[in-house]
Amino acid sequence: MKAKLPAKRSKGKGRQRSRRSKAASGPANTIKLVRIGNSRGVRLPKTVIEQARLGDEVELVVGDHEVVLKSLEHPRAGWDEAMRRAIAEEGGELTEEDREWLDAPIDAPVDDSKEWPW
Repeated sequence: MKAKLPAKRSKGKGRQRSRRSKAASGPANTIKLVRIGNSRGVRLPKTVIEQARLGDEVELVVGDHEVVLKSLEHPRAGWDEAMRRAIAEEGGELTEEDREWLDAPIDAPVDDSKEWPW
């Protein structure tokens, strides 16, 4: 009795590897480029626009085999004023730690090696 060999894969159209960025999150969707005058564009579903919190203008970042749209809205917009107002309503002052948190950049590196005080 002869052992069966695995079937050969064709060199034609097969499974293609995704070129998604490692930073991409969520399931991949395939959309078509559409003609818009002499240019080309994409139509984004309303749910995608809402989920990404995109406004009328977005930041466009072009990378190696990818185009990324980013919201111009700052995720913490208005937080500093809301916190200052809440502290003032309580009759307190901003502590040095409060100021550090309010002034910290949103993309500041996090040092996970330090133990958090509880």
